Amino acid sequence: MKICVIGTGYVGLPTGVGLAELGNEVTCVDKIESKIADLNNGKLTIFEDGLEELFIRNRQNGRLKFTLFMNEAVREADIVMLAVGTPPNPETKEADMKYIYAAAKELAPYLQGYTVICVKSTVPVGTGDQVEKIIHQENPTADFDVISLPEFLREGFAIHDFFNPDRIVVGTNSARAKKIIEKLYEPFASKTKILFVNRRSSETIKYASNAFLSMKIHYINEMADFCEKSGADIYEVAQGLGADNRIGPRFLNPGPGYGGFCFPKDTNAMAYMARQFGAELSLVEATIRGNEKRRQRMADKIYALAQDIPCPKIAVLGAAFKGGTDDCRESPAIEIMAHLLKHNLQIALFDPEAMDNARKILGERVTYCANAYEAVKDADILAVLTEWNEFQNLDLAHIRTLMRGHQIADLRHILNRAQALALGFEIYSPGIKQH
Repeated sequence: MKICVIGTGYVGLPTGVGLAELGNEVTCVDKIESKIADLNNGKLTIFEDGLEELFIRNRQNGRLKFTLFMNEAVREADIVMLAVGTPPNPETKEADMKYIYAAAKELAPYLQGYTVICVKSTVPVGTGDQVEKIIHQENPTADFDVISLPEFLREGFAIHDFFNPDRIVVGTNSARAKKIIEKLYEPFASKTKILFVNRRSSETIKYASNAFLSMKIHYINEMADFCEKSGADIYEVAQGLGADNRIGPRFLNPGPGYGGFCFPKDTNAMAYMARQFGAELSLVEATIRGNEKRRQRMADKIYALAQDIPCPKIAVLGAAFKGGTDDCRESPAIEIMAHLLKHNLQIALFDPEAMDNARKILGERVTYCANAYEAVKDADILAVLTEWNEFQNLDLAHIRTLMRGHQIADLRHILNRAQALALGFEIYSPGIKQH
């Protein structure tokens, strides 16, 4: 099939590459000239585990192309996927739909033959209706259907999730569109549930899913606070909770709160939509408030360790909002560092993939290091803020000789706690009572 993907960000690019790998002819469109130039020169614009190999292979075999021009991509397409950003409004936190609507208006004149327009971006309920209206206004003779096709790709695992989806949700009442989407996802039909629902239900499913997972993260963080006070161990408690099939073990890792571009944006947008519809979502509202306080509380924990140290230096490991990605948008690590910088603390930072994005946000207020050992040299405090797997294998004995101090704030519980204590470190992790 011939597919046009509009948008080459953390959703559009993995989606386009994945669809090409399935044997489709994919053209990805973006308005940012430098991004398209990089992609056409074989340079990836985001980091995602496993993406590079598929990107190179499908560019070389001609199934994956990139362009600035909407017309050449849309005219031949059987399917057009909208994967542009829906950033939050700075004040109301509602999803900003200008890019979606602009894309719909721009693509409309180029539609030829029957085309399925898939809204891949996370959008408010009713967006499909508006996109349909815009296209009809711009091209009254166009033959098309607008469907909701929400993405469920986890950053850091996007390629894995594309080829191993939990479910595929399709919002359409059109038998014609359904037939084409069934053909598109035929490679997954034997192993994945494809759920066909009405368009507004599909638009709601993505928001409801992310809001629920955000609540689950906030819940385990509140339980971690309880365990610190009561003497229970949150990791043992989480193990017991997760063993219940009704709850499950995922998203029960205490830490500095949920982050990234999706969870904060979508949870806020869900709350905004509920207020607009006159529906009460008290759990979602409480989750938002609690998560906002979480980063400040974790920053205060680290600052408390530094208060009695003259000119303290803090080594920070991790800037991305999670391991496996270079995305620093809404990163708890970035926000914690920003809080610490208000106290004029020295910060030496290392992240395996997110250094460039961190620098764009923090500027030269921190020292950027080539590796973890450079960051910890002469540091008074070590703070682990992102759960990169490679941090599990750090040589703690060597770090003990490099550091000036002996305090660790392991907010991701990724270091070997027993070994750290045996080496003479004092170590704080959320949910474990300090002795």
